[in-house]
Amino acid sequence: METTTIQTVELRPRKIEELNEQPVIETSMTTSLDGKWFIHKTIITTIKSINYMKKVIS
Repeated sequence: METTTIQTVELRPRKIEELNEQPVIETSMTTSLDGKWFIHKTIITTIKSINYMKKVIS
């Protein structure tokens, strides 16, 4: 029998913050109702503060 070893890595608090700031990416793949088309849909979600967006716009 083959055994599997699982390693765990502890992340620094700053690294956790960086990962939380990354966008959420969701994908879905389907075919059209008539079966002629393959549909690959990607949704990218980012969250920014209103104050940040106001500064970027001005």
